[in-house]
Amino acid sequence: MGRDASIRRIGDRVSPGLQGAAMGVGGQSGPVVVAGAGDVGGRLAARLAGQGTDVLALRRRPPSAAPNGVRSLAVDLVTGEGLQALPRQAAALVFCAAPDQRDETAYRALYVDGLARLMATCEAPRVLLVSSTAVYGEHRGEWVDENTPAMPVAFNGRVLRQAERLLEGRTGASTLRLSGLYGPGRTSLIRRALTGDPGSRRWGNRIHVQDAADALAHLLALEEPSPLYLGSDDRPALDTEVLAWLRETAGQLPVAAPTDGPTQGRRIRNAALRATGWQPAFPDYRAGYRPLLGPGV
Repeated sequence: MGRDASIRRIGDRVSPGLQGAAMGVGGQSGPVVVAGAGDVGGRLAARLAGQGTDVLALRRRPPSAAPNGVRSLAVDLVTGEGLQALPRQAAALVFCAAPDQRDETAYRALYVDGLARLMATCEAPRVLLVSSTAVYGEHRGEWVDENTPAMPVAFNGRVLRQAERLLEGRTGASTLRLSGLYGPGRTSLIRRALTGDPGSRRWGNRIHVQDAADALAHLLALEEPSPLYLGSDDRPALDTEVLAWLRETAGQLPVAAPTDGPTQGRRIRNAALRATGWQPAFPDYRAGYRPLLGPGV
């Protein structure tokens, strides 16, 4: 099958945006550079390569065997080591790296300094940053969308907001703020449920790692994406509800959980991303967690 024929089709026609990713986004040549090819970035790289896109995946320690079609490059985004091997021009940059440590210094070194260093090294007409809904300060059950002012209260949200500002006003740049990631290997909530944790009246928002990767590929395929999208599934849920369902589905006895009192957290609305044509394969926690409730969990 030829390269053109491997491009994903929407209906009966080729998606122009994705054709741009395969041939050069915006008419530009060069690879799609995935900076931080871990759980989400690795899935994105494999998907794009499977569609015939030239993909260059950056990791500090590349795997010994990369997915077919994915070129790997050892790069430390914090120190800049290895960046000199990047091409000067890329079709797109996707920044979806994660820090090794959860402290403000590590976050700033990666998300702010690392992103700035990458964009200064490699030019691209499209830049896509993976951020987090941690940039919001709402904590009483409020609904949040792209029009909600970002007022982070913790260091991670503040640093991510600084990184987002590097893209503001830049043509072809978009930020995707993801809610909590879950999926294979990310089963802490299941462990909480099976050890009898009743949970709290706190709203939780989540997105399956595959849906997150698919959302990134989808945004790359758009000809004129908006500067900001929120990536989450269709149904925020209280912590107590999710834990109770996990125990019931696993065949365990119920645990008394709080049913009264104020709620905490926030609820993420994904309407803007859905309006572009993206649809989550796992629209709620039941769809996503059911396949993960297997032996040995």
